[in-house]
Amino acid sequence: MITETIVSFVSLAVKLTVLFIGISFLLNLLQAFIPYGKAEAKLKNTNPFFASLIALFFAFITPFCSCSTIPVVVNLLQNKVRFGIVMVFLFASPVLDPTILTIMAVIMGWEVALIYTLTTAVLSLFIGLLLERLGFERSVKQVVMNGFQPADKKFSLKSSLLETWALMKSVYPYLMIGAAIGAVIHGVVPAEFISSYFGGDAWWLIPVAALAGIPLYIRLSSMIPISQVLIVNGMALGPVMAMMISSAGASLPELVLMRSIFRKQLIAVFVLSVLTMSTISGFIFYLI
Repeated sequence: MITETIVSFVSLAVKLTVLFIGISFLLNLLQAFIPYGKAEAKLKNTNPFFASLIALFFAFITPFCSCSTIPVVVNLLQNKVRFGIVMVFLFASPVLDPTILTIMAVIMGWEVALIYTLTTAVLSLFIGLLLERLGFERSVKQVVMNGFQPADKKFSLKSSLLETWALMKSVYPYLMIGAAIGAVIHGVVPAEFISSYFGGDAWWLIPVAALAGIPLYIRLSSMIPISQVLIVNGMALGPVMAMMISSAGASLPELVLMRSIFRKQLIAVFVLSVLTMSTISGFIFYLI
């Protein structure tokens, strides 16, 4: 049992390390060609739907966790970007990390990664614009933030290497924690137990998994190896994806930070929206 766990961890760790370093370095190089300043200007001066698509793209190319998204949200609000567009970014940014999505495609299959990306993007777009339509903009507090100015990058191998190293220090440990948990599940928890209790198509598994994800605060980078092992051992795909989305989209630390910029009504609606997004996504994965 111990040997199987160690072998499973080493196998997962090596695969994830190679993928993470290679993809992160490549994306850091490509970000030099993305004009962040112009993208932010477009968010203010374009029709809402097109600006929302730009916000989705902006969320995709900025690999932030849920807590790191808050300073960007404050900056966008200060620069008078429409509330609905900011909310689209807020919902999408933590769940659309390009590095993690690529790893997801390799580990779990491109079909899973594609459906996950499309589902979270469409739901982020719809819910973000709906909240503006329902008038929740009045629940935003007046917040002033200094010292945060996103800047365009220049093409540089050295800076890309340094940023990859910085990303490794902040994200890589969570990736290894996920690999370790996945290895333990694979080596210790019987596959029959997982498939018997979590492998069926019982509808209630999805909302329960979505609810469980928020207090757990399992980062998306940690959830990928854990999810892969759970699925291999027989857990249904729907609950796994529901937990993945809710834990990445609305962590407890993020909700604490939100209290400084949003009133309680909007925070409650945000949590409900993330739960709705993760639950709907889980049911969609039940269909495939």
